[in-house]
Amino acid sequence: QVQLVESGGGLVQAGGSLRLSCAASGSIFSINTMGWYRQVPGKQRDLVAAITYGGITNYADSVKGRFTISRDNAKNTVYLQMNSLKPEDTAVYYCNAEIRPSYVTKVHRDYWGQGTQVTVSS
Repeated sequence: QVQLVESGGGLVQAGGSLRLSCAASGSIFSINTMGWYRQVPGKQRDLVAAITYGGITNYADSVKGRFTISRDNAKNTVYLQMNSLKPEDTAVYYCNAEIRPSYVTKVHRDYWGQGTQVTVSS
């Protein structure tokens, strides 16, 4: 079994900062890309940022220059440092990881965390 456990969400005022963490645990042979998505009620889940095993990053235009994604491969953990937060960043943030559970499983598949609420007040 593979689990992704997120932490770090909460309520913050506009202009403030939060740091999200997501740790993958369980049966893990390897992890490719890890990332963060966000979703507001009634809308689709959108990519916020992603990072490859080698550290190549990709950001949504709306968060470039404000958010920073990083990962610790030894800990199977991905982080999202969110600065200069805006009310429009309010959403449920989901961790995603492409994980190969075992040597026998030849492909990576997507796993998701349970989501953590981020609320930015104006």
